[in-house]
This record gives sequence, structure tokens and C-alpha cells, in this order.
Amino acid sequence: QVQLVESGGGLVQAGGSLRLSCAASRSTFSINTMGWYRQAPGKQRELVAAISSGGSTNYADFVKGRFTISRDNAKDTVYLQMNSLKPEDTAVYYCNYRTYASTVRDYWGQGTQVTVSS
Repeated sequence: QVQLVESGGGLVQAGGSLRLSCAASRSTFSINTMGWYRQAPGKQRELVAAISSGGSTNYADFVKGRFTISRDNAKDTVYLQMNSLKPEDTAVYYCNYRTYASTVRDYWGQGTQVTVSS
């Protein structure tokens, strides 16, 4: 089973930056998508950004121009560079690994807290 280990969360002031990392282990699927979702208290989990093994990306409208997702296929690692952070970015950020076979299958990291103070 794929396992995901996240790092890089923390506390920053508004306007600051953080870089999240997520490393996948036991990954044997060459065709996959890795991404980041976030969940704030009282809200549903929402997509932040995702990137396929081929390099195509998707971003939520609220992070376009501020966040950049990238991946290193050789290391099975995905990164999320977050700039110009806002207090509303405060949430638990979850790494997602999605595989495609006969059915779509999702794997999740345990989450890392990002807190942006004003």
C-alpha cells in the first residue's frame, strides 16, 4: 500500500512563505496524480493543487498566482511552494496520491498544519 509522509507545515505571518513536501513510498504506479487538499475547521476538504506524472497541473482559483506545485518523479515526491500566504489559508493540508487502474484509488497523508497569522 502506498504511504505518504508530509513535512513543511508550520506557523507564518501573513505575506510569508512555506514549502510543503510529500514523499510517497511503496509506489509502483507509473501513472498517477499527486496533489494537496486542505481542510479548515467546519469546512469540507477542498483541492488546492494537483500534478500528474506527466506534469500537467490543476490549481484552485484561490491559490493561482501564489502557489506552485511540482514533483520529482525519481524521488516520488511532490512539493507545494506557498507564497503570499493569507490568514484564510490556515488549514490542515493533506497530501493525496491517486492511481488509475480499473478503478480510481486515493491514498492520503496524515496531514500537516499550516497556520497564517495576521
